Amino acid sequence: MKLLTVTIPCYNSEDYMSGSIESALAGGDRVEIIIIDDGSKDRTGAIADEYARRYPGIVRVVHQENGGHGEGINQGICLAEGKYFKTLDSDDRLSGDFVRFLDELEAVDRRGGVDLFVTNYYYNHVDGQGNRSIDFSNALPAGRVFSWPETRRFRPDQILMIHAVCFRTELLRSSGLQMPKHTFYEDNYLVYRTLKYTERMYYLNCDLYLYTIGREGQSVQQDILMKRYRHQIAATELCFKAFHLDEVRDRRKLAYLRHEMFILFGIATVFARLNRTPECDRDLENMWENCRQFDRKWADYFRYRSALRLVCLKGNAGSACVDFFYRLSHIIVRYN
Repeated sequence: MKLLTVTIPCYNSEDYMSGSIESALAGGDRVEIIIIDDGSKDRTGAIADEYARRYPGIVRVVHQENGGHGEGINQGICLAEGKYFKTLDSDDRLSGDFVRFLDELEAVDRRGGVDLFVTNYYYNHVDGQGNRSIDFSNALPAGRVFSWPETRRFRPDQILMIHAVCFRTELLRSSGLQMPKHTFYEDNYLVYRTLKYTERMYYLNCDLYLYTIGREGQSVQQDILMKRYRHQIAATELCFKAFHLDEVRDRRKLAYLRHEMFILFGIATVFARLNRTPECDRDLENMWENCRQFDRKWADYFRYRSALRLVCLKGNAGSACVDFFYRLSHIIVRYN
């Protein structure tokens, strides 16, 4: 059995996918790489097949009809032969710390393993401006196995995005996870939903994941986030309805899940309202109503009793709050 499966979903990625694949190949025989050709129209499939030919036993390729990033992850989880599972986007890379990460993961696995292995991710802007690491050293004990009661408060700029996590493969399967097709920003659902089932964790304080920001057409560009606000709403609603927060008994786990849900609601609300259209406001109302029907207590908490009540205000006051929080968040973390 391989130690780690790295799944790389690709769609029309011929210009940059090699950098992603090569960075994962640094892991050698301990790693299997599953490249998902998601119905690409360019040379993505041919490039993937060439890597499989050159690295038999390490690289596998799946050619599928276009199903989106989430369906690529579904296929990776289904086919994975590694004990642990990590997703790598085709325009991102793993850093030179990848071998160190594998050494640490292997040592931890020999001592009983973990459900979740956390590392930092690094915002790597194509213009070289605003690069920074998102590390978790203030919130998570480093270099040892720990559980949720030992975690501390996360800052507003800290969220366990898919770039930061490596889950035990069997945990993903046993949780019944099924990622939605043709939905952007769905990777938040993978993390949020699976965190409910995590108990044993490990944090390695290194910048493993190099997250490319600023590529033209990228899904986190402001204009595209605004255009695809319905995808953000759908992904946020999917997360909220994954389970009732009151099912989470551990106080510190609940605190983190509440923190992440707050951020997801905030992103969905801000980027919808930046469009300044009645249609967007109606879509947000529908989101809140759907969430309220699922769990009235927590939907009302986020909308009316958290800081989100400011960006949910109607009229000019709400618009001004949306503009303020967007500018502030962009100063704290230049995420596009």
